[in-house]
Amino acid sequence: MKLNYKIIFHFFGLLLLFNGGFILLSTLVSLIYKDGVTFKLFLSGLVILLIGLFAMYYTRKHKKELNKRDGYIVVSFGWIVMALSGSLPYILTESIPNFTDAFFETISGFTTTGASILDDIETVPKGVLFWRSLTHWIGGMGIIVLAVAILPLLGIGGMQLFAAEAPGPSADKLHPRITDTAKRLWLIYFGYTVAETILLQVAGMSFFDAINHSMSTLSTGGFSTKNASVAHWNDKPIIQYIIIVFMFLAGTNFVLSYFAFKGKIKKIYQDEEFKLYFKFIVIFTCIAAVIIYFKGDFSKSTIEHPMVWGFGESTFRHALFQVLAIVTTTGFVSADYTLWSSFLTVFFFGLMFLGGSAGSTSGSMKVVRHLITIKNGFLEFKRTLHPNAILPVRYNKRSVSGEIVFNILGFFILYMLSFIVGALGFSIMNIDFESAIGLAASSLGNVGPAIGDFGPVNNYAALPSVGKWWAAFLMLIGRLELFTVLILLTPFFWSNR
Repeated sequence: MKLNYKIIFHFFGLLLLFNGGFILLSTLVSLIYKDGVTFKLFLSGLVILLIGLFAMYYTRKHKKELNKRDGYIVVSFGWIVMALSGSLPYILTESIPNFTDAFFETISGFTTTGASILDDIETVPKGVLFWRSLTHWIGGMGIIVLAVAILPLLGIGGMQLFAAEAPGPSADKLHPRITDTAKRLWLIYFGYTVAETILLQVAGMSFFDAINHSMSTLSTGGFSTKNASVAHWNDKPIIQYIIIVFMFLAGTNFVLSYFAFKGKIKKIYQDEEFKLYFKFIVIFTCIAAVIIYFKGDFSKSTIEHPMVWGFGESTFRHALFQVLAIVTTTGFVSADYTLWSSFLTVFFFGLMFLGGSAGSTSGSMKVVRHLITIKNGFLEFKRTLHPNAILPVRYNKRSVSGEIVFNILGFFILYMLSFIVGALGFSIMNIDFESAIGLAASSLGNVGPAIGDFGPVNNYAALPSVGKWWAAFLMLIGRLELFTVLILLTPFFWSNR
């Protein structure tokens, strides 16, 4: 099965057209705010558009068939093409003149990780900051389309299971055509972004800050326009509550949002993953709030604006905010949770392996995988007592095939191996143990803030250049469900047999 190189590069050209168009949109923002980099942003957008047009023109006579191997290459290398081209605005405007740093910032944006190397975000031109947030927004919606439309067809990491509730090419889905599915999900995603922008502006944010934080929230990315992240508005609780609501929605399967807008509320509260996701948030918030009240050390944890601590609104709000920020892998910061207590540092580190719902913009393992693994674990006890019994794993009142269960178990093993190898890679660079495991978990889970020297109040600027490339690789494989990228490293993938 030979690769269809023309259709692959045709897709790459299309991605470059999208990238160039969004950069030109950032140029308009630069012009409005007169930040001094309008021409350089325009030039970078124009260059990328021309390359994209050339690629599409040169490959216009391609076969319309896209096989599985072509699909893997388009998905994996497509993200790299987006990141490489998306680095150009940083370099030309000299906001991030170093290529390694520019690529790191861009791949962190597109994978919605939110890890940054910028020391003083507030001095960056507004047009560049807008492009930075746009990389989140583009990447977040790209993941939704992948999760519900493309990856299930490729059989990636148990993604077939998600197709049972997500739209795809069959009669019982939202729509029989993937293109129409993508349009509906884009509309919901765009609508949420507009709604949050309006609410944040009403609550006291400037329009520029509001739209940037909305794009970061809905993509569960975490890039902020302020050095202190959302802690900049610690004196305005309403702003943090608005972000809390939309972080929760962004970590929920977007298909459930579609059902909600169609009035099919029953489908939401009957969804097992959503119920477990909601319970996790409630339980983890209660645990964090209790520990904050009894053992929290707040003498140094406040980033900006003093907070009155006690077992009340402030304690609950910051506990809920940070639990959601980590579970949904958004990575916004309202306080330095690593200074609250040693227990909570380990607690939040553990939450980096949870993730939000399948079909959401969040990263990490996803709740549904934990749910299926737990159910299969309990069934193993029954199978031990009743070896001849047929005991299938059931999810949303449907039997889950053994193939999908094994796929999910394989994903867990591969994820943990990737985490271990990732941490070992950082440790070779003379990074201490706590920082190494924090970097590996955060990069692989697309969380953003880690622990140790790269905690919530620090950035990734101090990471060696090779460490930034290693972190970028972990971000990519974590964002694309491991199998999608790692299969490209196997010799049989490239064999024509």
